[in-house]
Amino acid sequence: MRAEYSAGREVPAQGSVFAYGAAAGLLADRLFGDPRRGHPVAAFGRAAGAVERVLWRDHRGWGALHAVVCAGGTAGAAALVARGVRSSSAVSVALTAAVTWTVLGGTSLGREARAVGGALAAGDVEVARERLPRLCGRDPGALDEGQIARAVVESVAENTSDAVVGALVWGALGGVPGLVAFRAVNTLDAMVGHRSPRLLRFGWASARLDDVAGWPGARLTAVLAAVAGGAPARALEAVRRDAGRHPSPNAGPVEAAFAGALGVRLGGTLAYGGRVEHRPVLGGGGRPVEVADIERAVRLSRRVGVLALGVCVGGRLLAGHLFERRSR
Repeated sequence: MRAEYSAGREVPAQGSVFAYGAAAGLLADRLFGDPRRGHPVAAFGRAAGAVERVLWRDHRGWGALHAVVCAGGTAGAAALVARGVRSSSAVSVALTAAVTWTVLGGTSLGREARAVGGALAAGDVEVARERLPRLCGRDPGALDEGQIARAVVESVAENTSDAVVGALVWGALGGVPGLVAFRAVNTLDAMVGHRSPRLLRFGWASARLDDVAGWPGARLTAVLAAVAGGAPARALEAVRRDAGRHPSPNAGPVEAAFAGALGVRLGGTLAYGGRVEHRPVLGGGGRPVEVADIERAVRLSRRVGVLALGVCVGGRLLAGHLFERRSR
């Protein structure tokens, strides 16, 4: 690992730190899934909930303050820790690996999707309905087998971006603070970024911030899904034709790419958070989702995660190399 010099100290090259740490973190996620006890994201959620109880007002400004305090404070603390260990290659890599493992959720995503798929394959729709809320906020009570399978595939697609690719992108851009900030913003959106009467204004800033933070990861996910899915032309055509019709600026490209890559139709009528939404169909030339497509979606998600690691590590190393050349 080559070193840089800062204020008379030899420090490890940050591109190499991210490369080794992110690879180790992704491997840990593949081997172990999410930490079973004391998950830092859960601790952040409890802290953010406590801050919300203090700051809540039916006002966008107070919601923006909540987002700044929670996400900004967490990212700032992460930056201080990362800076404090920067002089040690081994500790910096270990910190990056631990944080990457913490913020990634690809293995847990796949496990939950497969659990629902296994229940459907066994003909136990009720068990599938009970497990579906662990993946998404749909109202499962009125969903039949095909609708549950479609909801799972859509959730796998969207969360491949949110739980894997987006985090790696921001890790490549900002190291440990980038990883932490992205997960904090994503968690805040899940907590308060809803269109319920209580959170419509207070959660507005968190929802918009999540849209901005998720933008690069969603586009990279869509491209990589097209590359890894075996039908790149069909996937990219679905993105071009259908992505903009989705109400979410980031879920649209990702779900359209997965629909095209898998050759299925996503979107349509769904019940979410007590509301019925009629969303446009994505991948209109495909067939309805079947139970077997859940496993296909999970495998595609895993391939996308590996490709995203390669792209993000390569981009970080290239940027560091170009910066070093300009510094000479």
